[in-house]
Amino acid sequence: MVEQTKSTISRRHFLNNSVKAVLGTSLAVGFPAIVPATVFGKRAPSNRINIGAIGTGRISRIHDLPGVWQHDYAQVIAVCDFDKKRAQEGKELVNEYYTKRDGKPYDGVRVYHDYRELLKNKDVDAVIISTPDHWHAKIGVDAARAKKHIYMQKPASLTIAEGRMMSDIIGSSGVKFQIGSQQRSSEQFRYAAELVRNGRIGQLQTVFVGLPGDPAGGEEKEMPVPAGLDYDMWLGSTPKVHYTEDRVHPQNGYGRPGWLRCEQFGAGMITGWGAHHVDSAHWGMGMERSGPIEVWGTAQFPTSGLWDVHGIFKTEALYANGVRMVVSNEIPNGVKFVGSEGWIFVSRGDYQATSSDPGAGSTQAKKLDASDPRIMQSVIGPNEFHLPVSKEHHGNWLDAIRDNKTPIAPVEEAHRSCSACLLHHIAMKLKRKVYWDPAKEQFKNDDEANKMVSRVQREPYAIKKT
Repeated sequence: MVEQTKSTISRRHFLNNSVKAVLGTSLAVGFPAIVPATVFGKRAPSNRINIGAIGTGRISRIHDLPGVWQHDYAQVIAVCDFDKKRAQEGKELVNEYYTKRDGKPYDGVRVYHDYRELLKNKDVDAVIISTPDHWHAKIGVDAARAKKHIYMQKPASLTIAEGRMMSDIIGSSGVKFQIGSQQRSSEQFRYAAELVRNGRIGQLQTVFVGLPGDPAGGEEKEMPVPAGLDYDMWLGSTPKVHYTEDRVHPQNGYGRPGWLRCEQFGAGMITGWGAHHVDSAHWGMGMERSGPIEVWGTAQFPTSGLWDVHGIFKTEALYANGVRMVVSNEIPNGVKFVGSEGWIFVSRGDYQATSSDPGAGSTQAKKLDASDPRIMQSVIGPNEFHLPVSKEHHGNWLDAIRDNKTPIAPVEEAHRSCSACLLHHIAMKLKRKVYWDPAKEQFKNDDEANKMVSRVQREPYAIKKT
């Protein structure tokens, strides 16, 4: 269903007439879709990247929508949510922002409740996917097939198998994809990775990744499905189970949703926050497009209540280059690289994307620390290894669309960060060591583990290869 808005002149029609007026009819033939800002201005329809927001919950409202609308050449023109109440509130939020920004009433946002209808809108150039984890890969694949550029919240997928399919399909589509691993756009994470890769701590030996755990709890009692929530579609490819508010999201307000703590929809903090820190670890290790070869560990899982993701845990992994990774809730939140000649620790400090971030409000966590202060004063020389620079993560994606460049967190690296986290989760569940082939993306001589690489997908929400 679509809420109708006043019809507008299409950008193509506007561009064609405007270019003819400025340059003349003969010169306008074959003129590109994006023209210099000096011709019409940053906010002109010809320069603007029109955005559709799919999922208008907590992370969309406080992080993804503000991350995009702060850039003048992006315009949010559509919102979509399986919950009609949230979709309408998403529209109101966007309209309110543009009304305040421009100093005049604005009502130019179209509302959808089925993302497939939004993807049919030819005026939408790109989408932000801010849905629960179990929908990321499916919507990403459908968006790529509709030729929409994609910004996707992490983690990239619910399973390793669907992540592989997603990366292959999006990677060959030509659209610009950015995963929401915004630590790649944080100066301290880039600098730490460059210091490690340029040998400032000698030979890298071990990487320690500190993550939080999740508490047990959650109300299991069946409740009536709220009016306006398409619960069957919200469940998507996962099994059909009864509705209870703690399984989905709050009906009043935008507090932390219960689905984050249900294995049906994700793996818990190992992918929720692990996708950030393991990605940063891979950046420093030079393993952005690979993964571990051995993983083992233990975790505590709830024995009662609705929420069943892992609690306290410790897992370890070995990479082909001999580097060992340790991931645990007992380690300070952040990433610590330990080498033969010292160590470097990097974290977000007191920055928080949401109020529920680990250590939210803390002023004690250091953004960057090292065994020797001189390490942090080191200058990366022009002939040394340099990682790409991004000052703002959503802006980096928009720039990639505008300038036809590769975003700083592309799809294959998004898949590899997520798949590494999922390997740790599989080791938690099996409570034993598993042996992984990162090239073939399968376990070695382990049928039990290989069955956990994928899940049965419920129709009609399964990802199709073609």
